[in-house]
Amino acid sequence: MTFKKLILITVTVVFASSACVRLPTGPEPGQYQAALPPIPEPPVAAPGAIYQPGHDLRLFDDPKARRVGDVLTIRLVERTAASKSASTDSSRTTAITNATPNVAGNNLSAGGNPLLELEVDGSNSFSGSGSSSQSNQLDGLITVTVAGVYPNGNMLIRGEKWITLNQGQEYVNITGIVRPQDVLPDNTVVSNRVADARITYSGKGSVANANKPGWLTRFFTSPLWPM
Repeated sequence: MTFKKLILITVTVVFASSACVRLPTGPEPGQYQAALPPIPEPPVAAPGAIYQPGHDLRLFDDPKARRVGDVLTIRLVERTAASKSASTDSSRTTAITNATPNVAGNNLSAGGNPLLELEVDGSNSFSGSGSSSQSNQLDGLITVTVAGVYPNGNMLIRGEKWITLNQGQEYVNITGIVRPQDVLPDNTVVSNRVADARITYSGKGSVANANKPGWLTRFFTSPLWPM
């Protein structure tokens, strides 16, 4: 089999395998939808009563979100940094020497060459090192909706924001749990106070497509590639 035929067979197998294997991809835009709470029906008025539900006048009210359907603003202050390094060096040396034994005061030899003389030398060494570093930063504001309230008062929040530009779309969505104590007087919460937070910032369009490698490149850099 010639070298050209071998290359042709290899490329054919790669294309066939990539067509049958679904490569892992991230979440597609549009799959997430914000939870819209049901709008409660207006209370039925009781004729003749002094107090009418829905017509109360509140002299003092807390503007902070606490009910299903209320909105609050999440201040994104996500910053992460991680680094790791490792280095290993090892060596080993072995030497064995066995001189010619003496018999009756004479060395065993044949033709002037010593017999049973043994000398072994060996050595090996290993050196390895590796390092990894990563940092991320996300700043911004996003207003979300209270999708549910737990018995202890904690609030389940969900929300998303889409920005349509002339060359594509960008979006950010977030979901998590917020304590009422962490809501600031201006009805904002910093993102590092959101429990079980899931924050996604991505986009689609020509700019986003230009920043993504092609399907063949993703195949060769995926864990499916044995090399």
